[in-house]
Amino acid sequence: MDPKLLVTVILFGPLIGAAVAGLFGKRIGDKASMTVTTGFLFLSAILSWVVFSQWTWGGLEPFTVTYAPFIHVGNFISNWSFRLDGLSAVMLVVVTTVSSLVHLYSWGYMADDPSKPRFFAYLSLFTFAMLSLISAADFMQLFFGWEGVGLASYLLIGFWHHKATANAASIKAFVVNRVGDFGFALGIMTAYWAFGTIEFAKLFPLIQASVGQGWDFAGGRFSLIDLTCFLLFIGAMGKSAQFFLHTWLPDAMEGPTPVSALIHAATMVTAGVYMVCLLSPMFEYAPVAKNIVTVIGAVTALFAATVGLTQNDIKRVIAYSTCSQLGYMFFAAGVGAYQAAMFHLFTHAFFKALLFLGAGSVIHGMAHEQDMRRYGALQKYLPITYAVMTIGTIAITGLGIPGIEIGFAGFYSKDAIIHAAYEAGGAGHPLGYFAFFIGILVAGLTAFYSWRVAFFTFNGHARWTPEDLEHHWHNRDHAHDAVHDDHAHAAAAESHSEPETDHGHADHGHGQGHGEYKPHESPWTMRIPLLVLSLGAIFAGFLFHHQFIGEHNAEFWRGAIFHAPVEHAGAEHHAPLWVVWAPLVVSVGGLLVAAYMYIWREGLGAKLAANQGLLYVFFYNKWFFDEIYNATFVRAAKFLGDLFWKGGDQKIIDGLGPDGVSALSVEVGKGAGRLQSGYVYHYAFVMLLGVAGLLTYALWAWAV
Repeated sequence: MDPKLLVTVILFGPLIGAAVAGLFGKRIGDKASMTVTTGFLFLSAILSWVVFSQWTWGGLEPFTVTYAPFIHVGNFISNWSFRLDGLSAVMLVVVTTVSSLVHLYSWGYMADDPSKPRFFAYLSLFTFAMLSLISAADFMQLFFGWEGVGLASYLLIGFWHHKATANAASIKAFVVNRVGDFGFALGIMTAYWAFGTIEFAKLFPLIQASVGQGWDFAGGRFSLIDLTCFLLFIGAMGKSAQFFLHTWLPDAMEGPTPVSALIHAATMVTAGVYMVCLLSPMFEYAPVAKNIVTVIGAVTALFAATVGLTQNDIKRVIAYSTCSQLGYMFFAAGVGAYQAAMFHLFTHAFFKALLFLGAGSVIHGMAHEQDMRRYGALQKYLPITYAVMTIGTIAITGLGIPGIEIGFAGFYSKDAIIHAAYEAGGAGHPLGYFAFFIGILVAGLTAFYSWRVAFFTFNGHARWTPEDLEHHWHNRDHAHDAVHDDHAHAAAAESHSEPETDHGHADHGHGQGHGEYKPHESPWTMRIPLLVLSLGAIFAGFLFHHQFIGEHNAEFWRGAIFHAPVEHAGAEHHAPLWVVWAPLVVSVGGLLVAAYMYIWREGLGAKLAANQGLLYVFFYNKWFFDEIYNATFVRAAKFLGDLFWKGGDQKIIDGLGPDGVSALSVEVGKGAGRLQSGYVYHYAFVMLLGVAGLLTYALWAWAV
């Protein structure tokens, strides 16, 4: 099949599905809307794998399809197009595979939500925006997709708009991303100003010749390339939730669980990593910007891992895990290991989507309870969910055997990043060893909090009772019914069909009377995506590591990524033995500590938390970033808003302007009205005063 036709169908299929469900959803009904959107996504996913196989094994060459002019103003030229190369081929399968499985999963999770057409339309719109981003041939379309996923994420995070927390989370995500996008826009403007083009194919060959250009300012010299890349990276910090601009990511858990998987696993949060790797021909000539990327990535990985140690909401732990893994990808790009960064992005998509959707299955089976402190002993109630989440946990901790190179997906990509950081340090990169030691430490922390989730949820004794779940069920369900004013739950109860849990997803195992609620497995529409993602979490690293970072990586990428001086393919063979085995040792150590605290000495973790030590409080409160930002930026912005609104606008502009003039007119009118008393002697007195005044003036004038 013609690959140009395939990529066109891949790109516009989700848009057609979103338009049909969004515009005609009420007319065609829920099932039709879900079928259309899911069908187009699976079509895009299948065709994406076809294109990916053609690229990987069929010798497909890079190409660009131009569909229509986008913006043509003078010398500023931007066209709506599709760029296919190694990077976009990888992102195609990542985005469409995860999105299609999320669509299918949502059939079960959102089974009785009253707004299914709107939800599925938002999912497909999000996917179209992401596909527009990864297929862009210039900065303008990239920015279009960049803002498109921001809009769609705002709509999805705040999908349950009747919840104040969901509204606040969506606004927070939107505002924080606007901060990053401001820097991103400045970076695009700087690139166009300096090079006269925003087309990647024309821009990249001009970079090397511009090395050394810059400005002298405040006693220092600022490099043109460094400044441009730094501004562009600010956008990546916001979109990919890196340190300082990370605060929106955990709050995004207020959206439905399928949204969490879609945003956090493979799509929006990976856009920043993709952008840095796409612009690797620029970043390679920006050493200061690369150092910033390395430091921010390493610090983010450490920060998020420490916070994940103490969180109790199952989705928030996985969200901080995402933030930490993104830090790995960024510091890999910072030390020049762009191939390893993209490989970890690829493998991470499978096991992180698996963990999020698995968490949704647990939440579904536990009457929408998300606090792990009310879980325990769920292994026998949710055997399939237990199995797939264990696979996801093994994958994210990167368990595998060095030397014979056998392990789950995370083993190949995470170890490649850690080894590349060490090699970069040995090759003279000033921050290579820093990133290496942070990577080793975070690997141990990741193993601990990941197994903590698994043990806390599925092992130990049950920290719940059927009565607790029944009570939680009814409280949440009644709140939902009060907001939506629908009778789906009552109708389902009367017919003994599937009633509705919080926010509208079906519960397939609710007991028939008080105190009979038992945890239960999800419907097959939710289990099938889990099983498919499990295969990716097991085999994705083994099947593709030769292409991404191994001996075939040059043929696979074909110039889509800059080949840094540090060779990452087979780097572990050049590293000392302790470097090769260190990731496995710390990962096993984290596993053993988690097992000791939550299985062998069950309750020890709760005792440590109850002591409220300084480190625990610091980590539990997320390094107090929200409090600091609220005390500075939020309150300062509110103060300035009140100052300019109440002081400047209301008191000065309105007070001295239209409001002041109208008030003065009213007072003058009232005063003049009092003079019109209707009594003749009052008027005679006024006339007398007038005559006296005229005589006085005449006498004064005569005297002068």
